[in-house]
Amino acid sequence: MIEPLGFTRNSLVTSLGTIVYYEATEAPWVKAGESLGDRQTLVFLHGFGGGSSAYEWSKVYPAFAADYRVLAPDLLGWGRSDHPVKNYTPQDYIQVIQEFLQQTCAQPPVVIASSLVAAIAVRTAVQYPELFASLILATPTGLSDFGEDYRSNFFAQLVSVPVLDRFIYTTGIANTAGIVNFLEQRQFAQARRIYPEIIDAYLESATQPRAEYAALSFVRGDLCFDLAQFMPDLTIATAILWGEYAQFTPPAIGRRLAALNPNAIKAFVEIKDVGLTPHLELPGVTIGVLRGFLALLQ
Repeated sequence: MIEPLGFTRNSLVTSLGTIVYYEATEAPWVKAGESLGDRQTLVFLHGFGGGSSAYEWSKVYPAFAADYRVLAPDLLGWGRSDHPVKNYTPQDYIQVIQEFLQQTCAQPPVVIASSLVAAIAVRTAVQYPELFASLILATPTGLSDFGEDYRSNFFAQLVSVPVLDRFIYTTGIANTAGIVNFLEQRQFAQARRIYPEIIDAYLESATQPRAEYAALSFVRGDLCFDLAQFMPDLTIATAILWGEYAQFTPPAIGRRLAALNPNAIKAFVEIKDVGLTPHLELPGVTIGVLRGFLALLQ
C-alpha cells in the first residue's frame, strides 16, 4: 500500500463503511492552482485476493495522471479502508462502487476494473448506467461463469469450516510465504517478475485488522456469480483485456463472455505471457493497451 509520487490519500464515508482512496493532487501531475474540473476522470478498481488493494494498479495509473483526473480506492474490507465484520456479498460491492462514484465524480467516469471486481462493475453498470462513461475490464469473471460452480472446489469448501478458516488465513495467506504463493500461483505467469515491493504491499494489506473477513468471503465463493447472466444487459461501451495465462479463467472464457454482447463490447485484447493481473506483471504493455482503449471508447 504505497502511494505513487504526487498522489494523496483521501477518504469518504459510504453506508457500509469508510473508503480510503488515492488521487493525483500534487506535482508533477497537477500544477499549483490548477483545477481538475475539465479533466475526464479515470477510476481504477482492484480485484480480490490475499492482500489486494489499490496498489494493484499503482504501476499503471500514474501514466494517466497528467491528462486525466485519477482515482484509485481501496475497496471495503481491503487495504486501508474499513474492514467490517461481516460476510461480504456482490451486492455490498455494487453499493460501495455506486456510492463512491456518486460522491467523487460530478461527471460519469471511465471505470477500469480487474477480475471479480470487473465483473461486479458490469453488474453495477447494468443497474446504474448513468454513473459510467465507459468500462475497461481486465479479465472480468464472476468465477462461476457459464454454470461453473467455484464453491465446489476443495479449497473453497475447506475455508467454509468455522475456526479452520481463520487458521488457514493466518498460516496460509497473511504471511510472506502465503503472499508469495498467491502471487506466483494465482496472479503472475512469470514468478521472476515479482519483486519485494509487491510482496510488502500485499502483506501490509493482508495483515490489517479484520482483513480476513473480506478475504475469506472471496475464497469461500460468497462473492462469485455467473457473469454470463448479466453481460447481455450491459449498455455501456466496454473494452476487455485478458492475460493469456489467467488462472481458472482462460481467454476462451473471456471471448465467450464478450460474444454475449457485441454491441457493448468494442474490443477484446489478449496479452501474451501474463497471468491474472497484466497491469502489475507488465504495466508498460498494459498502459499501451489502455491508451488504445481510451481512444476507441471516446
